[in-house]
Amino acid sequence: MRPIVIISLMVLCLPVRMKAQNYMEHLREHAAGQGTVTVIQSKEIDELVNGKIPEVVPRPVEKVPESTEKTAPKTVIGYKTHDGKGQTIDADEELDSRKKVMVGSVKVTGYRVQVFAGGNSRADRQKAQRIGNEIKRHFPEYPVYVHFYSPRWICRMGNFRSLDEANAILKEIRELGYRAACVVKGTITVQR
Repeated sequence: MRPIVIISLMVLCLPVRMKAQNYMEHLREHAAGQGTVTVIQSKEIDELVNGKIPEVVPRPVEKVPESTEKTAPKTVIGYKTHDGKGQTIDADEELDSRKKVMVGSVKVTGYRVQVFAGGNSRADRQKAQRIGNEIKRHFPEYPVYVHFYSPRWICRMGNFRSLDEANAILKEIRELGYRAACVVKGTITVQR
């Protein structure tokens, strides 16, 4: 009987000891021998931290009236970006060659010119990207690939089906001052 009374008293006294306290109140408590914390924040942050969900008021959607004017059809080119989303671009617009991926392409065994192979440091990454940008400036018609193949940063260019094509570009790359450039065999992406 005695243990039941003690447990009952503990259960009844527990809510008195526990007071509703949120995170900010816990930080603002003053205790002897400890410093104080002053937090200045908006009400929205306090509600977010303490779990209060703000009311969401839906905004009315404005309907745009359709125009009845007829316009001349535009010449349109379709590309896919690296994130996989389809994108339609007017022919007059400048295309960002860094984001182009060939549509209707296949992967075959071929050759690329490896212009740079560094280590795995941030400086090597920056150097690979800098070299990649220089190669894009000199050879805008060829794709440039800057990737991290563990344990190094690699800068490669082109999609060549034959070794002769790759060697011709390799000669031009070496004339630019990249003496360590070489031809590597691997999977390339070509148009069907």
